[in-house]
Amino acid sequence: MDLKSGQLYWPLKNGLLGAYPILKQDLACEVAIIGAGVTGALVARELCDAGIDAVVLDRRDAGWGSTSASTCLLQYEVDTHLTELKELVGERDAVRSYLLCLESIGQIERLVATLPDDCGFARRPSVYLASRKRDVKALQKEWEARRTAGIRVDFLEQAEVEARFPFSRPAALLSADGAQVDAYRLTHHLLQYAMQRGVRVFDRTAVAKFESHAGGVTLVTDRDFRVRARYVVFAAGYETQEYLRQKVVELKSTYALVSEPLASFDGWFEQCLLWESARPYLYARTTDDGRVLVGGLDEPFRNPLLRDKLIERKTSKLAESFHELFPAIDLDVAYAWAGTFGETKDGLAYIGQTEEFPHALFALGYGGNGITYSMIAARVITDAVCGLENDDARIFRFDR
Repeated sequence: MDLKSGQLYWPLKNGLLGAYPILKQDLACEVAIIGAGVTGALVARELCDAGIDAVVLDRRDAGWGSTSASTCLLQYEVDTHLTELKELVGERDAVRSYLLCLESIGQIERLVATLPDDCGFARRPSVYLASRKRDVKALQKEWEARRTAGIRVDFLEQAEVEARFPFSRPAALLSADGAQVDAYRLTHHLLQYAMQRGVRVFDRTAVAKFESHAGGVTLVTDRDFRVRARYVVFAAGYETQEYLRQKVVELKSTYALVSEPLASFDGWFEQCLLWESARPYLYARTTDDGRVLVGGLDEPFRNPLLRDKLIERKTSKLAESFHELFPAIDLDVAYAWAGTFGETKDGLAYIGQTEEFPHALFALGYGGNGITYSMIAARVITDAVCGLENDDARIFRFDR
């Protein structure tokens, strides 16, 4: 699948952070991970810390799939409001999923502290704007639900929004707990961490076939080499749907831009993560090298050609929308791209096993906060490989 196109900011900014060989021999391991993006890297890191022998394979260069096109906001909010999620999956699981995402931000922060690079990680508050007056009531209910769950969040009236920003909105939720990161850098540092502890990483190595047997599964590569494993972990993001009969994701096309470096961020309250209640929503953040990143304007995914034809028009619209919010910030577009992402029926990830595929575990962090879901998936999958119970696994199961 053609996952992205355009001028991808993260790889251009960072350059070649790691080199990984092509697989040219047969191997055996406990766990074979398909996907060397941020999800596969988090899973590899968790497995090696648990003493599990793992191999990572990717058909592209490491980090060059959806990770390279991610806008890398770290939020506890899923794409479905907590109030709505309670109706879909029950109060217990809805609240727990929000709290798990919240905990994951702190876990990523502590993980980054063990690496030689901060990977652009920074704590930021998150402001969720009511796009229209009719959205205010829903935001009030959401505020009450989150506070009841123990989440730090404030409800801002219109005057309070205007006191913090150069624009006006009828209301907003101000969450204390958000963050941002450079997922491309994080991926490579995690892979290098894992390699130092025995994980073997191979990119530009496609898996052409799977052979299940009593002891596990054998992966056959496009060069006809074999990797025999007890488990295979699918961390291949949106391409994983190709291997499943059950439809678990609705694909969308999304758009993003990054500005030239800026001297200041006039009127931008604490350089917060900014997003809105309109669907599709606009969102914005800053980067660790003084730029603005703006994204959104999602469309149903039809094919890559149609997606890519819209890049210029969508970029202009994103820049225009940002200027309406922050007229004092002189934004010049430096990079712009399109990417494919997906949403699930309830906004929750799919993590764990499915009867469709013996000896397989899935780490499918679909949705607007895929990196925090990937952190959850790394723990759930490692527990499964180690034969440990993980009560949170049921929240993300395939038959929910």
